[in-house]
Amino acid sequence: MSLADVKYLPETPAHDPEIEAINDEAFGPGRFVLAANKIREAGGHERALSFVAVDGDLVVASVRMTRIAAGAGRALMLGPLAVRPAFKNLGIGRRLVAIALEAAAKAGAPAVILVGDEPYYGPLGFKRIPRGQISMPRPVDLDRLLSHEITPGAVARLTGEVGHASQARVAEHV
Repeated sequence: MSLADVKYLPETPAHDPEIEAINDEAFGPGRFVLAANKIREAGGHERALSFVAVDGDLVVASVRMTRIAAGAGRALMLGPLAVRPAFKNLGIGRRLVAIALEAAAKAGAPAVILVGDEPYYGPLGFKRIPRGQISMPRPVDLDRLLSHEITPGAVARLTGEVGHASQARVAEHV
């Protein structure tokens, strides 16, 4: 396998079984109780902003984006990002994140948030969200709430509990 053989494609329904297998391998059954998963369950992810890495016919990694809301703010939530063990530490995950962030910007998303490790995501443009600014529907380490701001001031508009955008009430005068 050469990195030159890896292709990056928009996710399609045909990829779902392999993506589920990769996520199961990476996160196990415990992933279903995570705060981010609860948000995704409320309305699903944005397939048009989600991507896979393939080597031949094999999906080797994936990243998904979900529309979220918190207070007056709207954003995308990145995750899960998962890479098959044999393909880790080759830059595939970082490349998928870069592709997803570029797609988010082109789609007009004001920001992208995630629950993840700052040492990994920091070099990709993510910073900690100030402690207490947002909360998740299930327990989460607040130091792992990170954001990538696309539109200046967008992250400051995210306040309170994060939920799926489809469940958000539309404020009359925001």
